[in-house]
Amino acid sequence: MTAALFPDLIVNGERVPHGVVAAEAQNHSAPRGKPGIAWRKAARAVAIRTLLLQEARRRGLTAERQEVAPGRFETEEEALIRALIDTALDPASPTEPEIRAEWEADPSRFRAPPLWEASHILCACDPRDDEARAAAHDRATRLAQAAARDPARFSLLAAHESDCGSKASRGTLGQLGPGDTVPEFEAALRRLREGEITSEPVLTRHGWHVIRLDALAEGALLPYEVVRSKIAAAMEKAAWSRAAREFVAALTEGAEIAGAELGPV
Repeated sequence: MTAALFPDLIVNGERVPHGVVAAEAQNHSAPRGKPGIAWRKAARAVAIRTLLLQEARRRGLTAERQEVAPGRFETEEEALIRALIDTALDPASPTEPEIRAEWEADPSRFRAPPLWEASHILCACDPRDDEARAAAHDRATRLAQAAARDPARFSLLAAHESDCGSKASRGTLGQLGPGDTVPEFEAALRRLREGEITSEPVLTRHGWHVIRLDALAEGALLPYEVVRSKIAAAMEKAAWSRAAREFVAALTEGAEIAGAELGPV
């Protein structure tokens, strides 16, 4: 690639090697054939990291590397940035009135987990196999259309057509809670009303599903005392995120940066 596409990244006079940005680019998505998008995302991330490291060193900070997972420790740079954040940021903890006000704004947000009773028809395939995925999708679409024309036939279709062991119980999966199914299946359940059948097949790692929501039990509203600590933790996390964005914005505003577009943070 040309230097025009991938310009040098210079942060306050410090030239960052191309290899550092290239390594970071592996962590950023981009449309096929447009590597420049991933590069620009990576350059932004590396520029911010460089600014933080420069500020940590300017303050003369040091930090011991901490274990972040069994047998895995922070890098020296990660430890230094953590020390800077711990030193520079001190957002105020939410007060009791603020926590209660957050709950009172919409208590319906705080419920016990819902429970679903669902049935499905599975047209199994390996989603990574384009030909098999397309064939299974065509079959699942025909079954979804048949179920839409005559919903009362759903159980019969499941018993005869499903590739899941639940076909022995006419597609019934029983009672499900959050986390009991793969994410795509759960997302479909959350969109359905009782008795409704998905109009289009849903793809998961198992194949294509035609799903019927047989019953829904909404979780009960939780009292303030039960959810207070959860609300407080979420508010503290949001406060830290705001403080971090403001801190980076202040560093960016006073910096001289070439080769990266930082813009608002």
